[in-house]
Amino acid sequence: MRIATWNVNSIRSRIDRVVGWLDRHDVDVLAIQETKCREDQFPGLELSALGYEYAHVGVNQWNGVAIISRVGLEDVERSFGVDQPQYEDLLEPRAIGATCGGVRMWSLYVPNGRELDHAHYAYKLEWLARLRDAGQAWLAKDPEAQIALTGDWNIAPQDDDVWDMAVFAGRTHVSEPERAAFSAVVDAGFTDVVRPHTPGPGVYTYWDYTQLSFPKKKGMRIDFVLGSPALAQRVEGAFIDREERKGKGASDHAPVVVDLAD
Repeated sequence: MRIATWNVNSIRSRIDRVVGWLDRHDVDVLAIQETKCREDQFPGLELSALGYEYAHVGVNQWNGVAIISRVGLEDVERSFGVDQPQYEDLLEPRAIGATCGGVRMWSLYVPNGRELDHAHYAYKLEWLARLRDAGQAWLAKDPEAQIALTGDWNIAPQDDDVWDMAVFAGRTHVSEPERAAFSAVVDAGFTDVVRPHTPGPGVYTYWDYTQLSFPKKKGMRIDFVLGSPALAQRVEGAFIDREERKGKGASDHAPVVVDLAD
């Protein structure tokens, strides 16, 4: 079984690339972030023609997440229980979960944070804390659960996950509270199942569109698949499809792919 995650940066703009990529790589389940559309605008017909079901949550041209699957799509949840009244004006469609082929897939678009003193940064940390609590509860209920927390985490957990730490001094994505929040999800029982197969430094999943960041290799590693213990045991391989970042109309993120044993 092959699962993947990809921040496509507008599904409507890149549906042809997504369809072509799915066909080339024989993917069973894909978690998508930044769909940037309402649910009635999601290009589901193109995916259905390939034999995929889909579930999506989105409200406008910002954020939005989806899961597409050809191995079943059951028990869809469009939230993992985030209830943060103090950030009510910031609540956004950033999480969707579904059971696909026995794996509980989550497509997650972690808040960016914007600036260290911004309300969105506090929202980001609280969002991650709720995700940690939810993950911990899932594993406490069923230690053998097959869970994949996939998506754009907007965090570079290690110094070599960015092209130059000096450039990011005093900025989001690399701050200690963000890294601690990421580590807390790991400590709750989830493992980065991709890094052992794609060791760094210089292995990135995101390159900004500006200033020739991609050809200059000025990237960040911020897209991850964190697996529960039972899922991690099934991982046979993983890769980051850097080639998909190339060419006209590419997303600024590359797909991240994980192969699971039957």
